[in-house]
Amino acid sequence: MMERNFVRDVSHLPTHGHGPSNLTWWGTIGFILIEGFAFVLAGFTYLYLMMQFQHWPPGMPPPELLWGTLMTVLLVLSLAPNVWAKRMAEREDVPRSRIAVLVMLAIGVLTLVIRWFEFTVLNVLWDSNAYGSIIWTILGLHTLHLVTDVGDTAVLAVLILTKHGKDPRRLGDVTDNAMYWNFVVAAWVPIYALLYLLPRAV
Repeated sequence: MMERNFVRDVSHLPTHGHGPSNLTWWGTIGFILIEGFAFVLAGFTYLYLMMQFQHWPPGMPPPELLWGTLMTVLLVLSLAPNVWAKRMAEREDVPRSRIAVLVMLAIGVLTLVIRWFEFTVLNVLWDSNAYGSIIWTILGLHTLHLVTDVGDTAVLAVLILTKHGKDPRRLGDVTDNAMYWNFVVAAWVPIYALLYLLPRAV
């Protein structure tokens, strides 16, 4: 009876990867699906409440445009350095990946500063009425995503700038972080339309 050898040498295979070949990529996809659904539920709640009133927002002006528009412009423009960060990581260019992570960290911190001012011009408090509650909830959810990504990018920056940056797995983390930031930007565009433009159109 012929024996079959089921053992194979895989030592030549890479110990890290990008995209679907990376386990954390799948985890990030899971987070995006769950958190994206939360945004959808909050958005439908906003629309449901809007249909209950003849005038929207009820008895108050909509949020001022300045800070929300600045946030939108910054987030859209941030896609360029974010794509660059992803490409440098995929090319395993550690020096440029370090620069890209620091650039994205600076952008993330700037978005938090803008968001702080954005909360001051909503023209309603969270406990004023149902409109105030939902607009603060939606903006709060997105702020939580900004804080999460900035915190993750800060940790990643520390790792990639130290001896841990020589670990190829850190470059996989850069690509996953870039994907999550794309989600944060993509989520904001309909939120901006919902909170800032829709009230001015109805």
